[in-house]
Order: sequence, then structure tokens, then C-alpha cells
Amino acid sequence: MSRDLLNTFILAGLFLSLFGVAEFLYHRLKVKSEYTRKLVHVGTGLLTLLFPIMLGNHWLVLFLCASFAVILILSLKFDLLKSINAIDRVSIGSIAYPISVYGCYLAFDYFNHRYAFFYLPVLILAICDPMAALCGKQWPIGKYAIGNENKTIVGSLAFILSAGVIIILLPNIFQQFTYQHVSLLHILIFVPLIAAISEALSRKGSDNLSIPASVLITLIFLEKLT
Repeated sequence: MSRDLLNTFILAGLFLSLFGVAEFLYHRLKVKSEYTRKLVHVGTGLLTLLFPIMLGNHWLVLFLCASFAVILILSLKFDLLKSINAIDRVSIGSIAYPISVYGCYLAFDYFNHRYAFFYLPVLILAICDPMAALCGKQWPIGKYAIGNENKTIVGSLAFILSAGVIIILLPNIFQQFTYQHVSLLHILIFVPLIAAISEALSRKGSDNLSIPASVLITLIFLEKLT
């Protein structure tokens, strides 16, 4: 068995374990689904950071992402995985997530394995999105509505600030991580702001698609300007 194939099964086991932990917390410890859903959201994002390190073929990434998309679709159809699906609103977020991850890996592959095109959009999605939701609920200051979606200024600021921290920390944590010719200041200004606007405008979980897409588009646009 090739190392990539072995790593694919290891990653699949880690993802299934994450779902299992969330189900245990929800069913046995009675943790609210909003929190177990956030746990899976963040945990999935952190696990996918292993993709560029452990998988050298985008087809294996597609296999993983497609497999879990099918699992999530079936869980909705047959009312399973309550820790993820037991929410009081219509959301495509859980299904959109693996699509975004695969799209980010394709961008990483296309741009000569530059980590910025994978790690930045995935981490901003995994961390900043739930950070905005949790802070907005904890401190519901400056409420505003876009369509049927209720947002808060505190939540949006939490998104922007946490994205800024990620942008600053990534080059210091990973030696191979670089923004190359793009100014760090420009990335620090535009990426969090545009991603936060994208999050605020998205509905029914579509921010799991729009946030990574906005980060990638902003990175590409900034590179074109330099």
C-alpha cells in the first residue's frame, strides 16, 4: 500500500473519530448541537491542514471530500448525525464544507503548492466563522440584519481580528509559508475585510463556500496588482 493511500485511510479515521466525539458529546453529555457543530467545524478545518503534508494527489483529496459529502447528505436524508444536523435553521454548510476544502486544495496545487492558497482560506473558514458566531451570541452588540440573517458588529469585528491574527502568525509558524510578492499589510487589510463582508452577506450556510472563495480571489487579485 502506497504511503498516500495509507495516509488517506488515516485521515478518514481521524474525521470519523471527530464525528464520533461530537455524537458522544451531543447524545451522552447533552451538549447543544450549536456547540458540537462548531467543534466539528473547527476540528475538520484543523485536520484538513494535514492534506498538503500527507497527500500528494488531489484525487485522494477528492475521494475524502466526496466521501464525507455523501455521508453528510445521507445523514440529512435519514436524520442522522444530530450533533451536526440538529439545528433550527436550513443550512447547506456541512455539505459545502468539503467542497470548499477540495477547491482550496486545487488552488494550492495550481499555484505550485504555495501554502497560502490552502492554509489561509481553510483556517479563516475554520476559526473566524465560528469565532464570529460565538462572540456575536455572547455579546450581541450592534445588531443588524441582512435579508433574514441576523448579524452583530461584535461578531464581524471578531471575524476580522481573528483573521488578522491568523495572517500574521502563519508565516512565523510555517517556514515554507510565504505571501511572496504581496505586501503583508495589503493582505492584512483586504483579506479579513472582504472575507467578513462575504460572511455577513451569505445565507443558509453558504459562507462555507463564500469565505474561502473570497480569500482566494483576494489573494489572486492582490498578486495581479503587484
